[in-house]
Amino acid sequence: MFDLIDFKAVLVIALIFIPLEQLLPLHAEQSATRRHWLNDVFYLLFNGIVIKLGMLLVVGAAMFVVQRFVPEALTAAVQSQPLWLQAVEALLVADIGFYLAHRAFHAVPFLWRFHAIHHSIEEMDWLAAHRVHPVDQILTKSASFLPLFALGFSGEAVLIYVLVYHWQSVFIHSNTRIKFGPLRWLIASPQFHHWHHANERQAFDKNFAAQLPILDLIAGTLFMPRRMPEKYGVDEPVPQLYHQQLVYPFVAAAEPSAPIAEAAPAAAKPE
Repeated sequence: MFDLIDFKAVLVIALIFIPLEQLLPLHAEQSATRRHWLNDVFYLLFNGIVIKLGMLLVVGAAMFVVQRFVPEALTAAVQSQPLWLQAVEALLVADIGFYLAHRAFHAVPFLWRFHAIHHSIEEMDWLAAHRVHPVDQILTKSASFLPLFALGFSGEAVLIYVLVYHWQSVFIHSNTRIKFGPLRWLIASPQFHHWHHANERQAFDKNFAAQLPILDLIAGTLFMPRRMPEKYGVDEPVPQLYHQQLVYPFVAAAEPSAPIAEAAPAAAKPE
């Protein structure tokens, strides 16, 4: 789980999604080597190192405090459940944490500066899932993992959640026209998540969940028309190279007159 770079997993994902996007493309005109794809390959290979180390620090420090307030009877009850039930609960609990953190990254101006890196993607594909600022990913993932560890879910249940999250994250960003029919209200799909990235006013600040669209339905943030978006990205001038994107949130924060300073209102900008 905490291997810094899992080259085998990277190879397997590439061998699945590259052909899939060629066979069932949503935007057939889009090339596999679309703009800035090499930048996102760098994210794929190296960004995970910083994220995993950062999560160890954040979750470890938070657990030191939080575990003192969680009753032992509660963790014992969680651990006494069968694995399948723990896995279902872990998915729900983690996605609630993800939803809340994700929504905060849209609503809080300082956090949006980090999240804008992910939204700067203008052509969606399997690689797009990996363009996430380390600060964004560390805090959002920590919001998912912390309650799982605090409540005492088994390592197996957490691992199942990790696998589901990772594969679904790649899938929902992919340039595929696969739809889930009636299940689209229960399971996140490209149809669901592409609208989160759409640069269209009615889609801004919608579809925050990672796996469970029903969370958005309950919270009133669901937007999933039958048609698919044609334009992605943000209007603000986000740089397109990894090292520039790492410092961009801090540079933007130091320049109040820059366009990013006006990206704060949740209703004004589009994960």
